[in-house]
Amino acid sequence: MTGASAVIVGGGVMGASVAYHLARRGWRDLLVLEQAERPGEGSTGRATGGFRAQYATAINVRLSLLAREQLLGFQQETGVDPGYAPHGYLWLASGAAEVAALQDGQRIQHAAGLHEAAMLGPDEVARLNPAIELAGIDGAAWCPTDGFIHPLQILGGYLAAARRLGVRVECGTAVTGVRRHPGGRLQAVETSRGVVTADLVVNAAGAWAALLGALAGVDVPVRPLRRQVAVTMPCTLLPADMPMTIFAGDGFHLRVRDGRVLLLRPTAAPAAADTAAVLEPVRGVDPAWLAEVVATAARRVPVLAGVPIDTPACWSGWYEMSPDKHAILGAAPGCDNFFLINGSSGHGVMHSPALGLLLAEIISDGRASTLDTAALRPSRFAEGEPNPVSELL
Repeated sequence: MTGASAVIVGGGVMGASVAYHLARRGWRDLLVLEQAERPGEGSTGRATGGFRAQYATAINVRLSLLAREQLLGFQQETGVDPGYAPHGYLWLASGAAEVAALQDGQRIQHAAGLHEAAMLGPDEVARLNPAIELAGIDGAAWCPTDGFIHPLQILGGYLAAARRLGVRVECGTAVTGVRRHPGGRLQAVETSRGVVTADLVVNAAGAWAALLGALAGVDVPVRPLRRQVAVTMPCTLLPADMPMTIFAGDGFHLRVRDGRVLLLRPTAAPAAADTAAVLEPVRGVDPAWLAEVVATAARRVPVLAGVPIDTPACWSGWYEMSPDKHAILGAAPGCDNFFLINGSSGHGVMHSPALGLLLAEIISDGRASTLDTAALRPSRFAEGEPNPVSELL
């Protein structure tokens, strides 16, 4: 049996951020456990690398602004370029209701400090992305400081910096059980390599968070949602600095990455049944979904009509969805040494610099001092105070 001051379960970007920020605050004997053979084989490695601050709630806007501040100093802090490229996010609205929803969101964004966000007309949309079919586009929301990041570079930067500060990272190590004291606090983590005693445990297991919670006897309200990405063959049909372009009504969006166009459209609802079975590794994308997203791309971005799809390069991954699509951050109700950093609902990589910092403050000081995290407290669902959910932002 070995021991650690803190065991962080999950070696993706969220767990790496927590480990680094704890170590930077002086914590020692930290252990990160990753079930995959290498870091980045879970959701982090399947993220498309978008970064935005255009959200419909103040807490998500502020998380993005804090994360952006962290990203701007990331290379100096860790020695790794996070790849932050502010090419912008362009949200396209069809009809008065969608325009009004984007305007409502923008009022929240301005109040939270995202002053550069602006509403645009169709003519300005054509200037920012001339490839878009403008028929039916009645307006847009635009933020030039949104853009792109490199998920695996952020993960690598945090892990390298954490290791320099003495953090141990063990890959290929599955958590098989969690032991609790009679009084309810966690005592140890059982793994495929043995038992690790721990003063505290951090759940950074991403879409697998509910499974870890069940082992600890804690309900973690996170469900997996499959995310699919279509990838074109290499082409120069769209510029590399094209903004992330999103059709607000149905969420269809596209970006250019590594000389290819990525096409995305959300799937339906989070899986609710056998989470363990659902979270088996996924390969490729559904043919019906692929046909639909390719047809949508041809209508809305005519230059892409007929562009060949690199089917073997298409991929799927998992979002970790919370009931209100906001992160769950802090000590689990009824277990004060089991800390949750879960449920970012597709915003995990972009918010990881902020959430890791904030959880390190909560663990170290009992509260987050950089940002008020009350809106993210794990108890909010039982208290009947979830965050409002926007269908667009």
